[in-house]
This record gives sequence, C-alpha cells and structure tokens, in this order.
Amino acid sequence: MLHDITADPRARKAPHTTRRGIVAAVADWSARHRALAIGGWLALVALAVLSGALPLGEDARATDPGEAGVAEALINAEGGYAVRENVLITGDPAASQAAVADLVAALAASPDAVGDIGSPLSDHGERWQREDAALVTFAVLGPDAAYESNSATVLDAVAEVQAAHPDTEILQAGDATLSGAVDAGIKDDMRRAETTSLPLTVLVLLAVFGSLVAAGLPLLLAATSVAGAFGLLALLGHWVPFNGAGSAIVLLIGMAVGIDYSLFYLRRFREERAAGHDPAAALRTTARTSGHVVAASGLTVIVCMAGLLITGIDVLKGLALGTVLVVGLAVLGSVTFLPAVLATLRNRVDAAPLPWLGKRRIQAAPSRFWARIAATVVRKPLTTGGLTAVLLLIAATPVIGLRLQDAAVTASLPPGISTAVDNAEAMQRHFPGSATSARVVIALNGNGTLDRAAIESGIETLHAEAAASGGRLLEPITATAAGDALVVRVPLAGDTTDPEADAALAYLRDTALPNAFGHTDTQIAVTGKTALPHDFTNQLLNRTPYVLAFILVLAFVLLAFTFRSWAIPLASIALNLLSIGAACGALAWIFQGGHLEGLLGFTSYGGVVSWIPLFMFIILFGLSMDYHIFVLSRVAERRLAGAANRDAIVGGIAASAGVVSSAALIMTGVFSVFVTLSAIEYKMLGLGMALAILIDATVVRGVLLPAALSLMGDRAWGRAAAPAG
Repeated sequence: MLHDITADPRARKAPHTTRRGIVAAVADWSARHRALAIGGWLALVALAVLSGALPLGEDARATDPGEAGVAEALINAEGGYAVRENVLITGDPAASQAAVADLVAALAASPDAVGDIGSPLSDHGERWQREDAALVTFAVLGPDAAYESNSATVLDAVAEVQAAHPDTEILQAGDATLSGAVDAGIKDDMRRAETTSLPLTVLVLLAVFGSLVAAGLPLLLAATSVAGAFGLLALLGHWVPFNGAGSAIVLLIGMAVGIDYSLFYLRRFREERAAGHDPAAALRTTARTSGHVVAASGLTVIVCMAGLLITGIDVLKGLALGTVLVVGLAVLGSVTFLPAVLATLRNRVDAAPLPWLGKRRIQAAPSRFWARIAATVVRKPLTTGGLTAVLLLIAATPVIGLRLQDAAVTASLPPGISTAVDNAEAMQRHFPGSATSARVVIALNGNGTLDRAAIESGIETLHAEAAASGGRLLEPITATAAGDALVVRVPLAGDTTDPEADAALAYLRDTALPNAFGHTDTQIAVTGKTALPHDFTNQLLNRTPYVLAFILVLAFVLLAFTFRSWAIPLASIALNLLSIGAACGALAWIFQGGHLEGLLGFTSYGGVVSWIPLFMFIILFGLSMDYHIFVLSRVAERRLAGAANRDAIVGGIAASAGVVSSAALIMTGVFSVFVTLSAIEYKMLGLGMALAILIDATVVRGVLLPAALSLMGDRAWGRAAAPAG
C-alpha cells in the first residue's frame, strides 16, 4: 500500500482550477523563445561582469559603528594613521641590549622613513623594558607613495640586526604586518574555498544525476549567477561598501542556491518525463510547481537578507547586497535560462550517462526509506515529534550561556599560519596589548591648533592613570602626530576582545581619558582592535531584536500568502528556529566550551564571533525555507488531488526526499569547506551552517514536519491546499 501511495500518478496531477501564475508564464515564454532567453541571460551576465570594470573612481568606504567609527572618521579627515610597528627582542640580556642599540641606530639613520622611536634607550626607558625582553616601537612614515619603500627599509634594518645578533630573537608585529596577515589569510581562504568546493560539488552532482549533461546544468546556472553578482558588486561597490572578507560567503551561497534551484527544476522535469509526459508538457508542469517554489524560496532568502540593513552596520549592508544579488540572479536564471536550456535539450538532458549511476538516477522514483519514516511518524506524531523536539531543545541549551565577541587578529588565525600573528602572540606574553593597542584620537573641536602644552600634560596624566589603573592600562603609551590631530596608543590588559580587555576599554573611556584630557578643548574618541569589535557587537546586539522581528513577520506573511494558511507558516517558523537553535548550541559547545579543538584546528576561543549567530539565522531561515516550501508544495498537490491527509504527507515526503537530500548534501559539502579554512570566523560559520542544514533536511523534514502536519490535520491548509501560482 505504501508503494501505491507514493507512486500514484493522481498525486501528481494538477487540478484544472490551478492558476498558472506569472512565474510559470515567464518560464513558458522562455521555453518557447529559447534562443532569446538563453542569449538574453548570457548577455545580462556579460554586461554585469563588464560593468564592474567601469572606471568610476574609488570604492565606497565602510563607516564603523559607535565611538570607534567616530575616531576612524576623525583620523581619515586628517589623512589617515601613521602606521606603527613594534619589534620584540628577547635572549641573553647583554646580547639583547646590544641588539636594541643597533636596531635603534639603524632606524634613526633613516629619518625620512622612520619616526617617533620608543625603546629602552628613550626617556622613561623602563616602559619599554622587561626582565626578559625589550620592545622597540616606531612609526613608518608616509606619504603613501613612499610608504612601501619606507616599509622595506624597516624590514631590511630588522633583518640585518637579527643576522648580526644570532643569540637574540627579534620579532616584528604591528599595524601593517598584522593587517597584511589578515588580508593574506582572507585571500588564501578564498582560493582554498574555490578550489575545494567546486570539485566536491561536481562529484555530488554526478552522483545525484548520473549524467554529465544534467550535472553540468546546475553548475552553469550557479557559475553565471555568481559571476554576474560579483560584476554588479564591483559596480555598486562605488556607492555601497563591500568588505572583501564577504566574498567567500557570497561565492558559496551563490553556488549553493544556484545548484539548489536547478535541482528543484531538473528533478521535477525528470519525474514528469518518467510519468510519460512529452517535454513541453513536462516543462509546463515543472514551471508551475518547482518554478513557483524557486521564486518563493528566493524571495524569502532576499527578504531575510534585507533584515541586515536594519543593523545600520556598513559591512553587513554590503554583505546583504552581495547575497541579495547572487540569490536574485539565481532565481531569474532558474525561471528564464534554465527552462530555455531544458526546452532545447529535451531528452538529451540525460545524455552522457555514467556507468552504474546513469540508469538508476534517471528514474527519479520516490524514496522508500523516507516514505517508511514518514509513515511511522504520522502513525504516532505526538510521540515521535515530541521526542525529537525535546532532543533538539537539549542540543540548543548551550545557547543560554552564549558569549558573543569579535575575533581578535591573534585568535582569528591559528598558530603557524602567519608569522606576524605568531609574533604578536609572543609580544602579548611580554608586553600585553602592545601590538593591538587602543588608539585614542585627539582632535580639535573647531578651528585652530591643538594646545600642545595641555596635550603633553594630559599624556603625562595618562601615564599616571595607567600606573593607578590596577593593571587595566599598560605601558608603553606612545603618541604620534596625524595631521592636525594626535593619536595616542594605550595598551590594554586582556586578550584584545575578551572580558578583561572590554573592562580595560571601559576604564580608558570613562575614567582615564576624562581625567587626562577633560580640561582641553578637544574631541576625544577611542578606536583600535578592542574598541572596533566592542562597538560593532554593541550595535549588533541593540539592533538584533528589530532584525528578528522584521524577518519573522515578513516570512510569516510570505508563507501565509504562498500556502493560504496561518498554521503552516507558524509551524515552519517554529521548526526552523529549532534547527537553528540546535546548530548555535553546537557552536557554543565547541568554540566557547573549547571542545574538538584538535579535530577542527582552532585554539580555545571562549565565545562565538558576534555576527555569526544572527547571520546564520538570516541565511538558514531563508535557505531552509527552500526545503519546507518544496516539501509542502508536494504535500499540498496530493491534498488538492483528493488524497487523505496522512497519505498526502507520506507521498509528499517520499516524492521530495530525493531532491531535498541531494540539495542538502551539496549545501553541507559546500559549507563544510569553510571548516577547512584558517580564519576562525569561517570555521564557525561553516560548521554551524552545515549542521543546521543537515538537521533541517533530515530530522526536521523527515520527522518534525510530517508530525506537525499530521497533528494539525485539515486545519493546516486553511482555505486552499496548494500554493498560489
């Protein structure tokens, strides 16, 4: 009987009253005007790519939130920071002293390249000296045209002193070296993501379709969508700031959704052909069903990503723009380019089958495995669904103690990846905070010049405040001119973004600086590698409730409109929250709790990067709706064809299992690539996304969704049993 339910051709028959809808109309037009649709899509992608090369000037610059953003704006108005570097010297005390003297002399010999040298040889030299180490700090001078040459002069001087003093260890880390390490890490991660995800995706697609031609179509749609999105990003980046670190995320999301949407189309087209329909009729049914699912899913993802705009954070705005572009293009290509290609290929879509796989995969039969599971669930929905929900809630419990923090440079990249990061870690042990000091920008409130005497008096007071701070503010404190402003660097206790560093930042802002500079007619603002993530996280946390409310309300409205039901949106949202909660709980247990460090290749972090949970929620909430909408549309078709509720649930789950499992496998593989990258942010994002997708595609779709539909019965479908086309 189970076989009869899942294979009944009446369960796939659409009623005469079903409206075709605009998506099906567009897809039908594309299938009838194949050359125009294919040529138009390729021309659109080519124009998008070429538009990114237009010489429109510099890209837009992101403005950081909070006081740190104010400080960055003040210093940018003065032409930018003077890059400051640090050199740590350890070893035999006598040899170290000689190395310090030689390094200071070598740097002082290039006054056009180096300035503001601080060392144990300076006034108050004890600030740069420890029992087992010495620190030399200096500014690498500009202007920009001369900076590269000046930086090379510094590197040569450090290398020569190291060669002359083999009994000492000389390590350099600072503004430029650490920023360069991060940039190099991002570029390396991008290359690894591209070279790893593509072969993995090809292998899974070949296994799913068993045909070279069929497997190539999803890759073609995904590749053209990603190329067009990056072209448009390069163009729009002149007005909307886009952080290059988001490129890997946009790339992998574009690949994932492009392949997902192609799977929906190709699977349904194959089913209709296997049922005996000619290619034209199969395409019309595919456009009316899977085409609608693709449009609804893509719109949900886009709406969810638009929620990032509410954060008011420029970096996240750019990331939202990139994701919206790539998803929007994937949807457009799915309802125009893909139907046209299928209409052109017709039966040749299964050409070049692979041995063993080709014949089996072309059948596109319902899944007996998932049909049996669904049948078991609908017989005892309260027991199976309730037990599963409890297990997911238990998995989500670590979220209760979740600590959000941003990734410090020295924590983001694991040991051994970057020499500069390893050097900064060594400096942290001897001179805490020296490589990642807070930067205090002191600028005039109005016109005129700074009262240098008052400022120098304030800096002396700041030294006294550091001594009286109980170890929260540290030495050496240095000051460097930046145009008409002054940048004072203050090392903070703690590990850059941990609670101790946050407490030190609060003391600096609320106590030390008012005491030191409160009497001066100046504007004071603090930025740096502690202040920037601290202010970022604060704004993100303040705006998160509004983002969540926006997404949940609009997702409810979209699903209610799609399925003409109030119960289905509520159930879908609840199930999504369960899977996302379980994934976030796993992140907290692993990265905050310090578990599986050796397996995943990271050092204990003590928290979760601040933007990861919200970003995961937004992306997963949108992407997981793909599965829900696809499965629910299959169940709804059977309900509308007259099947009993339980039979419709089992049949819908069985019919959709193949494509959902395949899509989930590909998405999991794509996001698992992130776990192999070096930056801890990527590891968190990749692991969280992969886990949530697996949970959603198996536990939620196979157990919780059929249990919820069975418990709701006829009340689930409201006035209609099928999505509006």
